[in-house]
Amino acid sequence: MNLEIINTSDGSQTLYLPEIDEQYHSVNGAVTEANYVYLDKGYLHNKSQNPTVFEVGFGTGLNCLLTALLAEKQKRATTYYSIEKYPLDKKIIQQLKYGAAVSPEAEELFNKIHNCEWNAPVQISEHFTLIKLHTDLIEDNLQGVAKCDVIYFDAFGPDKQPEMWQPGILKKMYAITAGNGIFVTYSAKGEVRRQLADCGYKMERLPGPPGKFQMLRGIKKSSII
Repeated sequence: MNLEIINTSDGSQTLYLPEIDEQYHSVNGAVTEANYVYLDKGYLHNKSQNPTVFEVGFGTGLNCLLTALLAEKQKRATTYYSIEKYPLDKKIIQQLKYGAAVSPEAEELFNKIHNCEWNAPVQISEHFTLIKLHTDLIEDNLQGVAKCDVIYFDAFGPDKQPEMWQPGILKKMYAITAGNGIFVTYSAKGEVRRQLADCGYKMERLPGPPGKFQMLRGIKKSSII
């Protein structure tokens, strides 16, 4: 892929993919968006003491890093699955310097996250276990994935990567969501909301991060297995 590193409004960087005219994160703040959409509205909204997270789109590892840091801060034992069909080259990752921009502790975690092996559970820190899945979500049935308390759905936008937003994919997400589990995404498209509601999630529109009017969050009713 022909990737370009660009600066975002909060001082953090992201990657731009010219082939589809899409960024990996919001140009209005990569770290700001990740913290707001996935941590504030997802991870922190779920009250499980030992949460399991499933992320669609490992990408740069930013969501993973921020979750690992929060898990350690809260001493909250977290298992984190992240699926990625096309892992980024480590040379690109090193140029982003997400860890160094946050803290020495974050830099060490960021390196561990990217250097650990794929398709196996790895204890990244005392309270954070990572399983990076190098596979195609469209084809994988996710049989080995535990029930998840939080789903981070961070694929490229529905207009850029429509195959990732099809009903079959969203049904897979619902199937691995635990009772009272949460689905969060930056997208607020009406069709996405309707399809998630059809899966069984109780949907709500929330105010979006900077630059976006709204985002979506779904809750799986505890009475539904």
